[in-house]
Amino acid sequence: MLPRRYVPPVLLASVVVIATSGLVYELLAGTIASYVLGDSVAQFSIVIGLYLFAMGVGSYLSKYIEQRLLERFVEVELAVALVGGVSAPLLFAVYTSWGAFRAALYITVSVIGMLVGLEIPLLIRLLKFRLELKDLVARVLALDYVGALVASLMFPLILVPKLGIHRTSLAFGLLNAAVALAATFLMPVEHRSRIRMRIQCVAVMAGLIFGAIFIDKGVVRAESAYFGAPIIYNAQSPYQRVVITQSPRTTRLYLNGNLQFSSDDEARYHEVLVHPAVAVLGRKPRRVLVLGGGDGLAVRELLKYDGIERILLVDLDAKVTEVFRNVPVATQLNRGSLNDPRVEVRNEDAFTWIQQSDEPAFDLAVVDFPDPSNYALGKLYSLTFFRYLRERVGVHGAVVVQSTSPYYARKAFWTVATTMEAADFHLLPMHCYVPSFGEWGFLVAGPESRVKQAPRELLLGPDKLRFLEPSLLPEMVQFPRDMSRVEAPVQRLNDQPLVSIYTREWDSWK
Repeated sequence: MLPRRYVPPVLLASVVVIATSGLVYELLAGTIASYVLGDSVAQFSIVIGLYLFAMGVGSYLSKYIEQRLLERFVEVELAVALVGGVSAPLLFAVYTSWGAFRAALYITVSVIGMLVGLEIPLLIRLLKFRLELKDLVARVLALDYVGALVASLMFPLILVPKLGIHRTSLAFGLLNAAVALAATFLMPVEHRSRIRMRIQCVAVMAGLIFGAIFIDKGVVRAESAYFGAPIIYNAQSPYQRVVITQSPRTTRLYLNGNLQFSSDDEARYHEVLVHPAVAVLGRKPRRVLVLGGGDGLAVRELLKYDGIERILLVDLDAKVTEVFRNVPVATQLNRGSLNDPRVEVRNEDAFTWIQQSDEPAFDLAVVDFPDPSNYALGKLYSLTFFRYLRERVGVHGAVVVQSTSPYYARKAFWTVATTMEAADFHLLPMHCYVPSFGEWGFLVAGPESRVKQAPRELLLGPDKLRFLEPSLLPEMVQFPRDMSRVEAPVQRLNDQPLVSIYTREWDSWK
C-alpha cells in the first residue's frame, strides 16, 4: 500500500484520466455514428444528450453503494475499461456484420455513461476523509473539466490521426484499467480481495493490449466481408477512413464505408462531369479549378485537352490525394494525373479557400464534392458558396457541380439547382445512369444565358472517351416526369434545408 500522503494526489490524478477517457468514448461514439448514419449534428447531439443523461443515472445509483467503496470503484473502473475500450471495435463489428447499429450505439453509450457517472461520486466518497468538503468538490470538479479539455483537444489533433478510432478506444480502455490497478495500492483491503482485484486488472489490460496488437487484421477481415472484396489499401485520415478494394472485375474506393467510385463504371460519371461542361464553355479550357475530386479522376479527364495550362485541385483530405499520387493501383486509375506538372494540389477547406482566394478567373470550375449528407458538407452547396464560385469563373467561364441523384433524391437535386440560380447562374441540368449509383445528376452552369443550350458536339474525339458521345447529349438534358423539376428552397449557410431533404429522401430507399 502507498503511504497515506500519496493517496489524495493519485486519486485526484485519476479524475483527469476518468474525465478524459469518458469524453473520448463519447467522441468516438459520435464520430462512428456520423460515419455510419450521416448528419453529424444530429448524431453528436443524440450521443451527447444520451451520454449525459446516463451519467446522471449513474450518479444517482451511486448512493446505493455503501460498503467496500474501493473495491466497487475498481470494479466500475474495470467495467468502463472493458465496455469503453471495445466500444469502437464493437460498434464497427455490429455495423459490418449484424446491422442493428442504432440499438448497439445507444446501449453502448448508455452503459458507458452510467459507469462514468458512478466513478466520480465514488472517488469523492473515497477522498472525503482526507480533504475538506469544499476543497474536495472544487478540486474534483476542476480536474474533471480539465480532463474534458484535454480530451477535446487530443481527439481531433492526435488520437484519431495517429492512433485511429479503434486503437484510441482500446488505449483509453487500457488507461482506465491502469487506474483501477493503481487504486488497489491506495488503501488497506483484505489480502484475498486485493489479489483478486489485481488479477482482474491485469487480465483486462492483457486483453486490451492483445486487441490493440491484432485490431488491424480484425478490421480488415470485417471490412473485406462487408465490402465483398479483398482490401488492398486502408488508412485513417483525420477526416475519414480510406479503403480501396480490388476484385478480378473492379477496383473500388470507399470513404467511411460509402462507395465513391467503381473502376468498371466510373468513366460514365467522370466523363459526364467534365466534357459536357467543356462543350458548353465552347473552347478548350486553359485554367481549371477542381474542388473536391481528390482521387484525380476528374483531373485525368481534363488533362485530355491539349490546351490545359494549369489545374488547381483543392481537396480537404491530404490522405486521399497522397494515396492517389503514390499507391500504384490508384495512379493506374487516374493515369498519374495528380503527378502531372500542370496540376497543383492544395489540401485546404474549399469553403475557406474560395472565400480567401485572389486567383485570377478560371475558365472552368469542376465541383466534385461528396453529397450534402451533413451540415459541414451542406455549406459547400450554399448560396454563399455559389456566389464565391461565380466570382472564380468570371463572366465567360463555366461551372459543373455533381448534384446527387435526381431520381432517388429528386427534391435535393432541384434544391441545389434553385440555390445556384439564386446565385445568378444560368443552368443546364443533366443526368446519366451510373450502374454503381443509379441515375445521377449534374448541373452545368455559367453567368451567361447561352449555358442553357445543350451542346451538340464534344471537343474531344471518340478515341479519348469510353462512354460519352454526342448522340447521348440530347437525352441527358431531358428529364422524365419522375425526375422533372419540383419546387425547392434555397440552401443558405444559416438555414440548410438541403441536408434534411437529402437525408429524408435517401433514407426512404433503404
